[in-house]
Amino acid sequence: MRRQFYTLDVFTDAPLAGNPLAVVVDAEGLDDKRMQLIAREFNFSETVFVRAPRDPVNTAALRIFTPAREMPFAGHPTVGAAALLAHLRARELLAAQDLRLVLEEGIGDVVCVARHRRGQALAATFTAPRLPQPGAAAPSAAEIAARLGLEPADIGFGGRRPIVYGAGVDFLFAPIASAAALGKADPDRYAWGADGGPAVFLYTSETTRAGVAYRARMFAAGWGVREDPATGSAASAFAGVVMEFEPPADGDHSLVIEQGLEIDRRSEIALGLETEGGALKSVTIGGLVALVAEGAIEI
Repeated sequence: MRRQFYTLDVFTDAPLAGNPLAVVVDAEGLDDKRMQLIAREFNFSETVFVRAPRDPVNTAALRIFTPAREMPFAGHPTVGAAALLAHLRARELLAAQDLRLVLEEGIGDVVCVARHRRGQALAATFTAPRLPQPGAAAPSAAEIAARLGLEPADIGFGGRRPIVYGAGVDFLFAPIASAAALGKADPDRYAWGADGGPAVFLYTSETTRAGVAYRARMFAAGWGVREDPATGSAASAFAGVVMEFEPPADGDHSLVIEQGLEIDRRSEIALGLETEGGALKSVTIGGLVALVAEGAIEI
């Protein structure tokens, strides 16, 4: 059976940058094994399969697979799928106004807003379906450094220490002292994410341009993802790290995270935080989306 698919680059306005994504837009009837095999065939960090929603009020149901496992929630598939579905289903309306979509994922319903204005790239933002929560105890700085091929002194800056947080998917957040050390980190020394453990998200405050708050890398060999060009689910959980070590004043805040530079896939993730009474009230993740290709797969 021929099934239509699209490929996108997410968290960028230009093809061949950002985080590649495959979206199979008519996935009815595919079982889990078949979807996993298709995701392995595309071999992107994630592939999305679109089905009719369980609740007809919602826009669509998504299944999200890495080359090695299914994910209950992921950021760049949510942003990319929201932008693509709005573009395919209501192109003229999208040119005139922002569109609200509700996508059913393993974590629950995810509310998204898609945008596309003349002369600008497609874009989408979603509200994180869960607020970040702390996870298990983090390994020591020395252990993390050894797994990355770094020195213990490379782990930590400004009072920040390794910590585990999740907003649907757990990540080990490892602060890195410099951009030079970040660039030396080796994704092949350890199978991050294997056996139910967290993937690792490395971040430093040394960035490439003004207006960017952090530079990051993410390794998850245990998920079949050697290095991810941009990780929206990690950015969602990173809001908890921000609140842990440098909580902002009450109000709305926006931080830009750059990722993928070391693998020539520059990406920029917009992380929004709303705080009230010293606590995190909501988290949003947004970014631009570039359409790259479309076709049909015989499955």
